[in-house]
Amino acid sequence: MITTHVLDVSTGKPAAQVRVSLSRVEGSTRKPIGAGLTDADGRLKELVRRGSEPGAGVFELQFETGPYFRARGVEHFHPHIIVVVEITDPKQHYHVPLLVSPFGYTTYRGT
Repeated sequence: MITTHVLDVSTGKPAAQVRVSLSRVEGSTRKPIGAGLTDADGRLKELVRRGSEPGAGVFELQFETGPYFRARGVEHFHPHIIVVVEITDPKQHYHVPLLVSPFGYTTYRGT
């Protein structure tokens, strides 16, 4: 299972309505396998439909941060952020939080 949440560290609040897409990376090919919008808590709990977990491999999460900041009238540097992760044990839960500000970001494997 792959889940995510987005926190706007410039406001200290969750980033709601950020579009996130998930793709499987195979060489230079990207195969879309899930997408959605973060909720009011900045969370996206069902990036991939239940019962269709992606298995092991390399995956790319793309966070559309430009529309989020533009909707708030905030100047920003990253119109979207791509995070690449490798899933080695598909039975585990992989939570990938994004901490974002208008001019920077960080991510990590959460719980």
